[in-house]
Amino acid sequence: MPRFYARASKAMIPATMQPKPLPTSEQPVVAIIGGGVSGAGVAYHLARADCGERPAIMVFEPRAELGRGLAYDTADPAHRINVPAAKMSLQPDDLGEFLAWIEVRDAVAGDPEARQPDGSLFPRRRLFGDYVASLLKPLLEDGSVRHCRAAATAVERRAGRWSILDDRGGVTEADIVAIATSHPPPTAPGRLASRLAAHPRFVADTTKPGALDVIRPHDRVLVIGNGLTAADVIASLAERGHDGPVTAISRRGLRSRGHPPVPQELFGDFVSDAAHSAVSLLRGIRAAIGAAKEEGISWHGVIDQVRAQGYDLWQALPVAERRRLVRHLRPYWDVHRFRIAPQVEAVLDAAVAAGRLDIVAGSVADARIEGELILCTLQPRHQRQPLEGRYDAVVVTTGPAHGGILQTQPWLAALAASGHLTLDPTGLGLACTERSEAIGPSGKADPSLLISGPLARGTFGELMGLPQVTEHAFFVAGEIAEKLRTSATNKHPA
Repeated sequence: MPRFYARASKAMIPATMQPKPLPTSEQPVVAIIGGGVSGAGVAYHLARADCGERPAIMVFEPRAELGRGLAYDTADPAHRINVPAAKMSLQPDDLGEFLAWIEVRDAVAGDPEARQPDGSLFPRRRLFGDYVASLLKPLLEDGSVRHCRAAATAVERRAGRWSILDDRGGVTEADIVAIATSHPPPTAPGRLASRLAAHPRFVADTTKPGALDVIRPHDRVLVIGNGLTAADVIASLAERGHDGPVTAISRRGLRSRGHPPVPQELFGDFVSDAAHSAVSLLRGIRAAIGAAKEEGISWHGVIDQVRAQGYDLWQALPVAERRRLVRHLRPYWDVHRFRIAPQVEAVLDAAVAAGRLDIVAGSVADARIEGELILCTLQPRHQRQPLEGRYDAVVVTTGPAHGGILQTQPWLAALAASGHLTLDPTGLGLACTERSEAIGPSGKADPSLLISGPLARGTFGELMGLPQVTEHAFFVAGEIAEKLRTSATNKHPA
């Protein structure tokens, strides 16, 4: 079981942090805003938990099904899960559930490329959404979970409870709110957005349905970014028959890595003598990689161990060192930790070998529209002489702009303005306690407002990978269940 579950156990929490009684109606109401894997996971585990009184669980999600979110609502056949199916599950204590679900249904029968030579499965991404939706279905049918197919537009504190307004005119009163919203969209660097917005083939947000439809088969494409989203874009274009040249530019020119040819054992110990600075942590990881190599273990085993011990490592770092790690080392971590599926890696390798994909370390210094073309000035890293490029399309894949999360939705900005939310000091999302309770500008936590999923990673560390997201959903559900039990006890003392 992940370490932060144990850390949050009641026995280890100071008396001052014990759950405070919450005002309740006849039936306590829990509102979960966002119905992707994180929000659906909280709803699923909360519905199965001992809450004292059975709560009404409301999930606000405009999509037709719970559990998909941006990642697993895609119909693009090139989009695949980035970790083997055997390591994906909504159950933290049963990692093989998704794989078993696939095998019982023969769910990859129409996808021969899903199974790799070593037997591992990397199915299309939408299939995991099907699996999560199937787990929620019986809970929706019996009323344990209610799907409000609408987007929240306002969340306000009124008379000791939360009032949630949605875009269908509904008003829901809740005792506890869990924020499990999607990643914010990427932000185009510098002035690109304003300079290129008028061009029909400037794609600022690849998460929008049909975003790549504007790109023609022979277009010269500039992809800004080199992470998982960039890999998805290049694979999607190839799936559509695109054969034009692609330039992918990022500050360090780091391309996402693939999986090892065979599973690697975890290697190293980073918590017995935990590093207290970003530099010392980096030195320890490099030393472990060298030692692992001597034993025939690839760097994958070391990075996976760092991930497994990530919560403790993150807690050992002062905030200033967390900021240094995010600022200087995060790109290196991302390309090693968030690996691309073998099918996607093969597409990228083939494009590089054919000379169609050029990966550049540098930045876009300037860009302008000239007729149907986009003229870009690229500044290669460690070079004085810029490069002038002529492109038919530009695609932004710089990753979620977590630092701007409060500006992405008016109700989040309003919660911040009313003193309920603030940004995490590392710039990775929203500030919260180790119990995932939201922290306002005053530094005070609100026990009735929780953060679930990647927006809590400033406190919990690694919360972008699917295993960690589902673990955190389980954790948040447990926290809410404990609050409800405490409230029920206070309401009906023995």
